[in-house]
Amino acid sequence: MGKCPCGSDRLYEECCEPLIRGTSPAETPEQLMRSRYTAYAMKEIPYLLTTLHPDHRKDYDEKSTRSWSESAQWHGLEILGTGAGGPGDSSGTVEFIATFTQAGKKTEHHEVASFSKMDGQWYFVSGEAPSLKPVVRTEPKVGRNDPCPCGSGKKYKKCCA
Repeated sequence: MGKCPCGSDRLYEECCEPLIRGTSPAETPEQLMRSRYTAYAMKEIPYLLTTLHPDHRKDYDEKSTRSWSESAQWHGLEILGTGAGGPGDSSGTVEFIATFTQAGKKTEHHEVASFSKMDGQWYFVSGEAPSLKPVVRTEPKVGRNDPCPCGSGKKYKKCCA
């Protein structure tokens, strides 16, 4: 088959295929996230339901999931960060960007996904857009009528504004 679509640089057979086929469980939320991305790319729709937390399956729409998976060209997955999700944890998060093209438009889907461990198995719970980080100035704000910081002696609005 070749390299795994999840971006791990490993062969598909050694990376996500054992998880998708059910012969190996995901050991971390990141591994589950990678395998779920690969399931979208490989159109392995049943796996997406299997790895969805049981409490959230009633809202699952297999038809639209399949349509999205099959109509998109999947370009790659970039893991930006993880939180918790270790052997002793019962929850974890993965921040990622999935890149795909659909209807001729290239899109980057940026999400923070939440995962929960139940009976030793990791499940996808939900995803949210990442929170925006506030801009922090390194220098004080210069008002229009303040002296220009360049040292000219003129008002900022008449000099460097």
